[in-house]
Amino acid sequence: MSNKVKDAEPSLERGVDLPFEESLRRLEGIVDAMEHDDLPLETLLAKYEEGTRLARACQSRLQEAEVKIQQLEKNSNGQFVLKPLSPTQEPA
Repeated sequence: MSNKVKDAEPSLERGVDLPFEESLRRLEGIVDAMEHDDLPLETLLAKYEEGTRLARACQSRLQEAEVKIQQLEKNSNGQFVLKPLSPTQEPA
């Protein structure tokens, strides 16, 4: 295994703890680099792994936010109503 992949590993773990917006910016940067740069295979693999982890972290944070928003919805009478998110329900 090359040093590039080994060196990339700590940043993979740090990326999961970043704020959502920073994770998304890093993910967009990774996608752009993979699409437009001529990168060696080891670097591409490291970027793919980091991007996958960032995408999972972003998706998880979005799902958490959606549940919180649904829990704070008001009904037509102005009362707060808990509306649980079903796994098959698409966001409105």
